[in-house]
Amino acid sequence: MKHEYINTAAGLDDLCTELAKQKVIAFDTEFVSEDCYRPQLCLVQVAAGDILAIIDPMPIGDTQPFWDLIAEPGRTVIAHAAREESRFCYRFTGKPIGGLFDTQLAAGFVGMEYPASLGNLVNRLCNKTLPKGQTRTNWRHRPLNKDQIIYALHDVTELEEMYRKLSTMIDKLDRKEWVDEEAASKQQAVIDAENRENWRRVSGSSGLNARQLEIVRHLWRWRENRAKATDRLTKRVMRDDLIVELAKVGSSDEKKIRNIRGLDRRGFTDHYEDIATAIGDALAVPEDDLPKRSRGTRRVVSPMLSQFLSTSIACISRQQKLAPPIVGNAEDVRELLGYELDRRKSDTEPSLLKGWRGEIVGKTFRRILAGELAIRVADVTETQPLEFIDVK
Repeated sequence: MKHEYINTAAGLDDLCTELAKQKVIAFDTEFVSEDCYRPQLCLVQVAAGDILAIIDPMPIGDTQPFWDLIAEPGRTVIAHAAREESRFCYRFTGKPIGGLFDTQLAAGFVGMEYPASLGNLVNRLCNKTLPKGQTRTNWRHRPLNKDQIIYALHDVTELEEMYRKLSTMIDKLDRKEWVDEEAASKQQAVIDAENRENWRRVSGSSGLNARQLEIVRHLWRWRENRAKATDRLTKRVMRDDLIVELAKVGSSDEKKIRNIRGLDRRGFTDHYEDIATAIGDALAVPEDDLPKRSRGTRRVVSPMLSQFLSTSIACISRQQKLAPPIVGNAEDVRELLGYELDRRKSDTEPSLLKGWRGEIVGKTFRRILAGELAIRVADVTETQPLEFIDVK
């Protein structure tokens, strides 16, 4: 498979100059994430027009020119299941991918499987089979062998053909705006996650009081900073259960910290003072500034109605040629029911009432709740035998 192997900064600059002339660029990444603070970029594969290239960040070091190009608006950038690609782009540029077309996402908008693997979509759309066998490869290891390179290149060689075919189907259904809206929403969710302090996700912290939650927050910040500085997984710096136990003890006394089972290990010896400082800072926070406890999950207004509407999502989705998982789930239905039937001042508009989801699901659900629509069995031989009808 003829391709360029880019392993110098000068080579990358030349490649980006050529890529900048292209209106459509397809790319993918290979990375390692299981033992480092953030996923380590190990490879970038690119296909655009006659260009087929591998960018090797290991010898290059700085791949900034590529990400600056990908973040520019004005072209179509194709990727499959682009969450990590979006994350890399934001980390390098502070911006989302410009003109992103996610083939996995697009497939869901034309009624195909969602989320579908790249291999399944290539097989279905292009009638080709991708090579296997490198899913657990060590992408840090150099030099890469021929099988690794071929495997990596095949992740991008069919993306443009998939884009053309999916775009045709999307245009026929007049859903380009929906696809663009959802792609932007997915990228914004990645950006929000990058900037959010996720200390409330510390396992076991939900039952703690406000002061204990403040200790969790400070220890979470200490752990994040330590993990980032040492490039380690956060839970290898300190497990969640130890953070919760420290919060329950609620003391900045180093002796009490050392006496907690699990914190008496060698790895914590040099950090007792820092841990004690974090706890002391949390204990000094004024009462009015302490975090409020989460109100928890709203009681389901009507379990039976919730189950019925959850089933109805599949019915509506199939009628609209949409993959049900891309439309919503049971939690989204519960959120909508609470908003419509037991609204609170703090409630925000549910996702099923916004944008394209509001058009195809929200309006229908509101008509059901108002008694204006009924559901019936239309054809028992069909995969989706149900349909909605007006109540006369």
